[in-house]
Amino acid sequence: MTENFLPPQQRATWQALEAHAQRLTSLSLREAFASDPGRFRSLSRKHGDLLADFSKQRLDTAALEALLALAEQSELKRGICALFAAAQVNFTEGRPALHMALRGSCPPPAGAILDDGPVRRFAAALRAGEIRGTTGKPITRVINLGIGGSDLGPRMVFEALREPGPPVEVEFVANIDPRELDEALARAEPDSTLFVISSKSFSTAETLANACAARAWLAAALGEEKGLSAHFAAVSNATTAAAAFGVAQERVFALPEWVGGRYSVWSAIGLPLLVAIGEARFDALLAGARAMDEHFRDAPFADNLPVLMGLIGLWNTDFLGMETLAVLPYAHGLRNFAAWLQQLEMESNGKRALRDGSTSAVSTSPVVWGGVGTVGQHAFHQLFYQGTRHIPMDFIVPVGEDEPRQRALIDNAFAQSAALMNGRDLAGARAALEAKGLPAAEVDRLAPHLVSPGNQPSTTLLLPCLDAFHLGALLALYEHKVFVQGWIWGINSFDQYGVELGKEMARALAQGAGGAQDGSTAALLQAAEALRRTG
Repeated sequence: MTENFLPPQQRATWQALEAHAQRLTSLSLREAFASDPGRFRSLSRKHGDLLADFSKQRLDTAALEALLALAEQSELKRGICALFAAAQVNFTEGRPALHMALRGSCPPPAGAILDDGPVRRFAAALRAGEIRGTTGKPITRVINLGIGGSDLGPRMVFEALREPGPPVEVEFVANIDPRELDEALARAEPDSTLFVISSKSFSTAETLANACAARAWLAAALGEEKGLSAHFAAVSNATTAAAAFGVAQERVFALPEWVGGRYSVWSAIGLPLLVAIGEARFDALLAGARAMDEHFRDAPFADNLPVLMGLIGLWNTDFLGMETLAVLPYAHGLRNFAAWLQQLEMESNGKRALRDGSTSAVSTSPVVWGGVGTVGQHAFHQLFYQGTRHIPMDFIVPVGEDEPRQRALIDNAFAQSAALMNGRDLAGARAALEAKGLPAAEVDRLAPHLVSPGNQPSTTLLLPCLDAFHLGALLALYEHKVFVQGWIWGINSFDQYGVELGKEMARALAQGAGGAQDGSTAALLQAAEALRRTG
């Protein structure tokens, strides 16, 4: 993947885009709509019944054409073909990234056999009440122990698709902070609880610590001599280590090495989802993602939603100098979508080393953050209206049923994107105050505080509903957007060497082998020990 590599800023199309950015520095979106009644039509795209409206982004058709030319010069089509053909797009670790094979969009690597029958049969048996604990009681609660990709994706999808009254209660525990597991155990009965240890390496410190605590809890209640394997299952690539922990061999479900953690929700990592939502809806999730895969692979770049999302995000980051992306889903079920996307984007593209080993001269991943509307409107949207930063936003809006509260939710989403684009100038602020009958002196005093500059850029993604199919398409859309940006930047979106540094330091501190510490860390260790003794 390093042959004939040219760093992005050295490409002619990159330099052309810099000229477009200078041209559009003072672009007023409100004036752009006033002068071009067809702006929405020319800057929005559909795939199936998913609509992406890019018309509130700070670009025009000429800049968009230049972005498409950048994709061509960056040989993005070659990258997409390599991704689907099991080439080693993960070039540092020398392996493919074939999470799409899990949803049937491309074949697995040569010699790999995909058989999800065992995990599906186990999940179905759990839902049917056929899996029993060591005392003979049916398992009625599953607690997933995992972190990162073994938690964020399954947890987010579970929250989006959960329904009341499931046959088996499902919970997720990620934090090594004892409180999260303690709270889950307080709702559980030992003889009817099963723990799923989700760890690709079966060496993740947080997950193993929680697994050991869960085993101690079971032993205290049920007795070690009874054997606790009936209360454990595991999803891991390290099947031997899982068996050594005490998980029965037939309950260790393999996670292929070529599936990255943050892309693993489609794999056996989805075991708790299969339990919670059932096989039919899990298949619909896969089908929605597969439909987006095919669109990404086949659609011309000018109509390709992941390509356009990636290019416009890159435009905001590298050419307009915007350092964050606010993700605003108007759906309670997507309350953890931003957390899932933080890992997907920032762990994938939070890199600086290029394919040839040089250091990137341009910005890579933005800081991703956000929260659900309308809750966020009463928390952090003030910054959007009157703060000092321009912040790109993704509004994710499932239309849903024709019901008064749902209609109000959608109205709020559309009103936010419009108000943040249009803003309110000083004359508008004065008029609003005068309409309230305030005296002239009070109008003069308050008017500056009501001004909102507007011109905040946003994309709106409109879905008919938040069901399994459309959620799968949405997740795959963002997965491919991340690949587009990583390919153009020239970084590897599929490794995560950086996070290992902190893990190494934590292990060294735990073993008392941290070596010479900086003054702050050494003092903090001493202060913490003093608090333990006196607390």
